[in-house]
Amino acid sequence: MLIGSVFLAAGSTVSLADSKTTAKVVASKGKLEILDNPIVFDRLRIIRDKRTKPFVFRESMDEIARQLIYEAVKNLPMKTVAVRTPVGKAECKCIDRTKGVFFVTILRAALGMSHVAEKIAPHAEIHHLGMYRDEDTLKPHWYYNTLPDFKKRKDVSDIRVYILDPMLATGGSICESIKQYVDKGIKEENITVLCVISAPEGIEKIFKTFPKARIVTAAVDEKLNDKGYIVPGLGDAGDRYFNFAPSK
Repeated sequence: MLIGSVFLAAGSTVSLADSKTTAKVVASKGKLEILDNPIVFDRLRIIRDKRTKPFVFRESMDEIARQLIYEAVKNLPMKTVAVRTPVGKAECKCIDRTKGVFFVTILRAALGMSHVAEKIAPHAEIHHLGMYRDEDTLKPHWYYNTLPDFKKRKDVSDIRVYILDPMLATGGSICESIKQYVDKGIKEENITVLCVISAPEGIEKIFKTFPKARIVTAAVDEKLNDKGYIVPGLGDAGDRYFNFAPSK
């Protein structure tokens, strides 16, 4: 048990009592952390409710994102520095800002999470990746990718990458995103995926493809439906966050 989260090591299982389902997740090849926090549970209730107004939805999503980020960045490289207080000298731990930190926004739904990340870690680089999902095949298709090659950076082995996406459904877009960074020299074990709600199918796909990656999520739901939506989920996170009602 971790403070503020439940950690699942390889081969362990968790019953999803908070989502009132009988589903279980098997973390067979990777590290999965599920937030265990009353504030998070309360905000999850709010964002799941279809009656929730857009501005309340945004506030609640931002609060969950904040909790996810605080949990995820526990693996940031640290150092000790001496500072002068008004009454003496103190040895303090702080983030080692010589090591790279990337927050990766998967457009468009993760823009809100990115806004929270900028406030928590203003020294971090913010990257944007754009993919859309084919509604028939459920496969991701690129429309925006301008990432440079990181292999020549002196700190490449220490760079921490945090991929932001509120909904982990099939896992296709996130796997494509992880691949971009691994192919450019980032260590797989230094990549963390942050999601508000996750489906067992997406978790399994990520750990099968990238067994050293890490996932931090606020909830794991029952399953995906035949359209690739998380059940019970919360609907389309991007549409609800940005108060967008597509024509039917």
